[in-house]
Amino acid sequence: MIRKNILHAGEQTKAVHAGEFPDPVTNASAPNIVMSTTFVVEADTGFSVEGMDENDAWVYTRWGNPTIRQLEDKLAVIEGAETAVAFASGMSAIVALLFHLLKSGDHAVISDVAYAALSEITNELIPELGIEITKVDTSDIEAVGAAIKTNTKLIYIETPCNPILRLTDIAAVAAIAHAAGAKLAVDSTFATPIATRPLLLGADFVIHSLTKYLGGHGDALGGVLLGSKHDLVPLRKQTSIRFGGTISPFNAWLIIRGIATLPLRMQVHQENALRIASYLEQNPKIKRVIYPGLASHPQHELAKRQMKNFSGILTFQLNDNRNVRKIAERLQIIHYAVSLGHHRSLVFYLNSKDVLQTSFKFATSGQYDSWNTFAGEGIFRFSAGLENAEDLIADLEQAID
Repeated sequence: MIRKNILHAGEQTKAVHAGEFPDPVTNASAPNIVMSTTFVVEADTGFSVEGMDENDAWVYTRWGNPTIRQLEDKLAVIEGAETAVAFASGMSAIVALLFHLLKSGDHAVISDVAYAALSEITNELIPELGIEITKVDTSDIEAVGAAIKTNTKLIYIETPCNPILRLTDIAAVAAIAHAAGAKLAVDSTFATPIATRPLLLGADFVIHSLTKYLGGHGDALGGVLLGSKHDLVPLRKQTSIRFGGTISPFNAWLIIRGIATLPLRMQVHQENALRIASYLEQNPKIKRVIYPGLASHPQHELAKRQMKNFSGILTFQLNDNRNVRKIAERLQIIHYAVSLGHHRSLVFYLNSKDVLQTSFKFATSGQYDSWNTFAGEGIFRFSAGLENAEDLIADLEQAID
């Protein structure tokens, strides 16, 4: 249930109240966790999702659940979407979208640098099903346009993209997609709805890994697809329910709680990331720092135009990569770990040689050049948490020294 007045409320008010309401039986202020997998129903209830309506009574949690629906309603409001479908992970959301939109004989244009699992599934499994995939540097608008074919059904981008923080002009790519009769999907996990609203810029679908900033505490896996009811009501029936990538109601409840502080957290994530990026730019042992909020970012002007918040992810390259292990071992506050968007700071090194063999398959010299511009021989991906910035800088300084 979405209260009408919430739709026009401020950012923080939406984060706290959207999708939530006092329990009608107990008047409990906080949302309940409905952990039941099944629900008592009327005798004439059908046994298939085919006859299911979005507003029907609850039947089975894989079909729908009150706690999960509260999460979906909250996400739809803060993203400015008509509706949302939550999943057990971000990758579950991506797979559901790909299998819903694409069939044998179709073609999709995919960012050549994107979340590793998405890159890998579109390198192997998806093409094996007779679906043609073209990987392009989606920051190059001419390259996106040139990749379009008569059977193109989807353009899929990330901005900023994982892990190199390269940006894509969403409005420009949306125009290309729609002129070709294709859909545009945007993974906006790094940006969050606090920074960017892809649907307002012409995207058809927005994807988030809820495990990252929206959950915010590194304790709950989840994912979501957002868009129009026209697109997502059939997707819920045809791929979400049937593939079974259902988020646990407990995880949904944890993420609901995390979203309440999202606007406030993103302010601190950005402030810390900018201070750390500025410090690293002055450190003689650092070769290069990439952060959308720095004037030195190659697409800083696009970042200012497309992002209201530059988020909390930055990358840096060392002058001497032989020091990678030493830095990882000497960290005291910052955790050397994968993932991002948590309340604690995380850092992880990605060796270019390794990831270019396993995840990213480039077809042109220009794609290699773009990778080298942003990542060089390897990068540390740093997710700035909510600690005091001076403590994080001190930890980095003693580790890098």
